[in-house]
Amino acid sequence: MNYSMKYCPKCGWMAALLGALGSSAYASGFDVPDQDAFAVGRGLAVVASPENASTIFYNPAGLTQLPGNNLEAGLYGISVQPEYKNPKTGETYGNQEPWGGLPQFFYSYGSQEHGYSVGLGVYEPSGLSLSWPDSTGFRTAGTKGSLEQITINPVAAYQLLDSLSIGAGVAANYANLDLRQGILWPGQSYDQFRFQGDGWGVSGNFGLLWQPIKQLSFGAALQTGTKINLDGYTTAYNDQATPLAVSPYYYPTFSHRSAATADFQFPLKATGGVSYRPTPKWNVEFDASYINWDSMGTVNIQQSSPLTGLFPADLPLTLDWESSWYYMLGATRYFDNGWHVSAGYIFNENSISSAHYTTVVADEDRHFLSVGVGRKGKRFDFDVAYQFGFGPDRTVSGSAATSAGQSADGTYSFISHAIAVSVSWHF
Repeated sequence: MNYSMKYCPKCGWMAALLGALGSSAYASGFDVPDQDAFAVGRGLAVVASPENASTIFYNPAGLTQLPGNNLEAGLYGISVQPEYKNPKTGETYGNQEPWGGLPQFFYSYGSQEHGYSVGLGVYEPSGLSLSWPDSTGFRTAGTKGSLEQITINPVAAYQLLDSLSIGAGVAANYANLDLRQGILWPGQSYDQFRFQGDGWGVSGNFGLLWQPIKQLSFGAALQTGTKINLDGYTTAYNDQATPLAVSPYYYPTFSHRSAATADFQFPLKATGGVSYRPTPKWNVEFDASYINWDSMGTVNIQQSSPLTGLFPADLPLTLDWESSWYYMLGATRYFDNGWHVSAGYIFNENSISSAHYTTVVADEDRHFLSVGVGRKGKRFDFDVAYQFGFGPDRTVSGSAATSAGQSADGTYSFISHAIAVSVSWHF
C-alpha cells in the first residue's frame, strides 16, 4: 500500500456508516415482526390471540393454549421498493436489491394435565437489504447495507390459573452486518469504505396472557434486546488518484484492510394488546408495540490498524435514533368448516430525524394493509397472507453533509409487497 494524504476533519460520511444498520428493514428501524402468515393476515395483532406455535415469538405465555405437539414452518417473502428523488436534478432512484425472504420454524409441546408447555423457535427478526445506485447524489452518505439476524429461542410457559398464563425464554442471536459507501467520489464507484462483522448475543423474552371472561383476553410481551459485538474488518480503497474539487487535498490510489469491531445494541421491544371475541366466529384485536431505539446513541468502530491521516482507529458514529410505536388492528372471521379469513392494518412511526437521516434506511411513517386466508384441520393447518405497505412522501432537509458535499436531502417514498405462507402439523 502506498498513500500520502492529509486528514479531512469534516468527513461526515462517518456519521452515516452504522446508520445503515436499518437497511434491512421495511418497518421501524430494522425490526421485522412478520413471523407467521396468520399474524401477517390480521396486521400482527396476535399478542392476545395465540393460534399456533409462532406465539413463541409473539407471546410465549400463549403456548399453554396449544396442547400436544405442534410443528410450524413458514416463509415471509417481500419486495421492498423505496424511492428517492434528488432535489437538484429531479431524477428518481430505487432499490437495486428489492427482494428478500425470511424463513421461520417453531415447535411446541403442551401438557394440559400439568399446565406447562415448552417450545423452540428459529427465526430471523431482522433481514433483507437495501442498495442504491452510485448516481443518486448521496453516494458518500451510504449506498448499501444488509443485516441478517438469526435467533434460536427456547421458551417455557405455565398456566398459573384457568385464566392466567406466563411464559419466558432465552435466545441466542447471531448477527451479520455488511455496510458500504463512497468516500470522496460523488458519483463514481472509484472508491469505497466498507465494514463487515458478525457476532453472537443473548437476549430474553417474556409473556403474559390473561382471559378474565370468555369474550375478552389481554396479552403482553417483552423482548429485552441484546448487545452484540460485531467482529470483522474494514476495507477502504481509491482506484483514481485526483485532487478533488471539493477538497484542497490530493488523494492518490490506495487499498487498506484492518481488523475491526463494533458493539451494536438491538433494542428492547414491548407489546400489549386486547382481543375481543363477541362470538366464537369473530376475533377483533388491537395491539401497540414500543421499540426503544433511543438505546442506539453512538456506536464506535474500533480498527486495529487505522488508515493514517484519513480514518482514525476509533470511528465514533452518532445515530441518535428516536423510539417509536407500532399500532396494529386485526380481525378474523371463523367458519364452521375450519376455514377463516383475516384482515389487518398497521401504522408504524418513523425513527430517524432529518438531522441524522440515513439514506440506506430511508425511514418514514408507514402504513400496511393485509388480508389472509387459512384452514385448521385435524392434523394440518395452513395460512396464506398478502401485505401491502406504503409511505407518504417525506422531504428531508438540513441533514449533515459529507466531506464530498453530499447529503441525504431529498424526497423519499416507500412501497412494499409481501406474501407469507405457514403450514402446521399437530400430533
